[in-house]
Amino acid sequence: MIASPLHHQISSALPAMSAQLQAAAQFVLAHPQDVALLSMRELARRAELQPATMTRLAQHLGFAGYDELRDLHAAALRRGTTGFADKVGTQAARQKRKGDHALAADLLDTMRGQIAALAAPEMLDAYVRAAKMLLSARRIFCLGLRSSHAVAWHLHYVLSLIGDRAVLLDGLAGTGADQLRHAKRGDMLFAVSVQPYTGASIDLARYAAGRGVKILALTDHAAAPLATLAAETIVVPTDSPSFFHTMAPAFIVAEILAALVAGRDGTGSLKALRQTDDYFAALDIHLKPRHGNQKS
Repeated sequence: MIASPLHHQISSALPAMSAQLQAAAQFVLAHPQDVALLSMRELARRAELQPATMTRLAQHLGFAGYDELRDLHAAALRRGTTGFADKVGTQAARQKRKGDHALAADLLDTMRGQIAALAAPEMLDAYVRAAKMLLSARRIFCLGLRSSHAVAWHLHYVLSLIGDRAVLLDGLAGTGADQLRHAKRGDMLFAVSVQPYTGASIDLARYAAGRGVKILALTDHAAAPLATLAAETIVVPTDSPSFFHTMAPAFIVAEILAALVAGRDGTGSLKALRQTDDYFAALDIHLKPRHGNQKS
């Protein structure tokens, strides 16, 4: 299974599309291999749309016609997009040609643009909606596996400083997700997953949704497996000049959500943070700054 090489571009453009174009775009995101292999008419038939809608989608994305859109997906299918080994060859060739400094600069330039896009008005609206969901939940189960683990852990850690509602689905001996069996309506699951998606994350999200738990998904496009289960989805870019996808935008969104929740909780957060500060001080958790002329 390949991913659409246009997944971030399409996801970013979705809000401005008409209903028909959105339907076509979501089908392309969900069935990129069909885009590569099927004729425009057959693809439109399976999507239950008119063939002209597929042409309009391609033109909306900046292509002259549908054939260019299909050719791009066919090329992605030929080279494969789920593994890291092929990508490191591309990176190594670019790095050898342009040098280490250039690769580092390319990485930073890419992330600079991605971070700027996180401030778009529709993204800000999504953060506010998500923060309201988090604040209203009885318990917040945090799930992220493999590269997504650190993002889920970070949100859990910050939320744990201001209360005891956050539950990290992590543990030894394969028992990490067992606490999800206690989840019920009124709870929510904050789930992070980006390509290549981890099957266990989708299975757990599906289980939680079946128990009436609202899903807040942090993923890489609007047709991602988590997004189909979510009450609210925040889409972040993961494209990178490196062979490995970037998680920096996802980290930033997690920090924004934690800050919004803390600010909205007001008195509750202040009381919890005072207790946290007292606990840290009692156990000398953090090194105290040196004063005067003492050398470190």
